Amino acid sequence: MDELTVLSNLIMGNLQYVLLGMTIMILLALIIFISINVKLAKLNKRYRTMMKGMEGVNVEQMLLAHIEEVKQGQLKIDSLIKDCERLDSISKKCIQKYGIIRFNAFDDMGSDLSFAIALLDYQNNGIVISSIYSRSDSHTYAKPIISGESSYFLTEEEKQALRQAIEKK
Repeated sequence: MDELTVLSNLIMGNLQYVLLGMTIMILLALIIFISINVKLAKLNKRYRTMMKGMEGVNVEQMLLAHIEEVKQGQLKIDSLIKDCERLDSISKKCIQKYGIIRFNAFDDMGSDLSFAIALLDYQNNGIVISSIYSRSDSHTYAKPIISGESSYFLTEEEKQALRQAIEKK
């Protein structure tokens, strides 16, 4: 019993300090409680924002629906990539470059009525067409071009038109 009496006398003798300590602990607990409530309110607000418009749908169903949308989007992207590759392949075979030279084939003619035109694809394959105009008649010639070269003799004007076409990017 002696110990209990000593402890009781110690507390009663320092009652103001004990009460001050308990008050500080209560204030500290109140601050922690308020901090936790503020954090909980922010979390609750974020949760409500995330669930807005989701009546009767749980998060798992919502995520599965979004995953399916992403898969469909990826399939569309893959299809578009294939289409772009196909169109790129086709476009390389289309006429992309040209060169044209107008000239007088004969000294007694005016207005540069004769011409040479080169039409080439991406790989410099195509055709050179020449038209020679004179007072009495007109002649047209076509010569194939493979990799920027022709197996046929090209006139100077045809060579100029071919160079013009090849230099275009």
